[in-house]
Amino acid sequence: MLSKAKIKLIQSLDAKKNRQAEGLFVAEGPKVVGDLLPHFSCILLIATNKWLQDHPQEKADEIIEVTEDELRKASFLKTPQQVLALFRLPLPAVPSTTGEELMLALDDVQDPGNLGTIIRIADWFGIRQIICSKGCTDTFSPKVIQATMGGIARVQVIYVELEEWLQSLPEGTPVYGTFLEGDNIYSTPLQQRGVIVMGNEGNGISTAVERIVTQRLFIPSYPQGCETSESLNVAIATAITCAEFRRRRY
Repeated sequence: MLSKAKIKLIQSLDAKKNRQAEGLFVAEGPKVVGDLLPHFSCILLIATNKWLQDHPQEKADEIIEVTEDELRKASFLKTPQQVLALFRLPLPAVPSTTGEELMLALDDVQDPGNLGTIIRIADWFGIRQIICSKGCTDTFSPKVIQATMGGIARVQVIYVELEEWLQSLPEGTPVYGTFLEGDNIYSTPLQQRGVIVMGNEGNGISTAVERIVTQRLFIPSYPQGCETSESLNVAIATAITCAEFRRRRY
């Protein structure tokens, strides 16, 4: 049986201050929990009888079998999905400063769904570190974790003073940025190393970071010259940009 105290603890982890105080975060659903179990320390696993019967090998400090109704009381989802887990927050990672791999940098991306989707995109395209400005939303909020669909197990998200970190990269490191005015991404030479900077949902890339960008990229609409939406969602723009970089590699 799931106690009221445990339900209260789980629900409290919706707030960043409580996640940091407890050193814990929440993940839900067979796909997300299944991907995270080999990579993060699980202190509590609550699941239906069916999920536990189907996954007898999974380990946690504490495992509690619950009914669908009990799971619903603890869940952040409108439709709970058999299993919910509490994981220990990982220790802060150190960002790479070699400039030799392809990395993403996010400048004040604030929507949890966007951040989670970008982590999922990075996972798909083999980008293993995302560098976030301090103004980005928290990676370990329940909404972000769910949107990653398990990608957070393989992608490190690191918070830094973005301008300072970009300036610390070796001279000659390509720093790409997406803008409404720039060079057509489909005809511009692209290297398989450096940093791709994506900006805030409403304001784009900040002026301070823009000054460090060495190559301004533009994703053209089709057909060019026709009336269209003002801009692309940042997660969609990230997917298009990463896809074009990886396409060049093949």
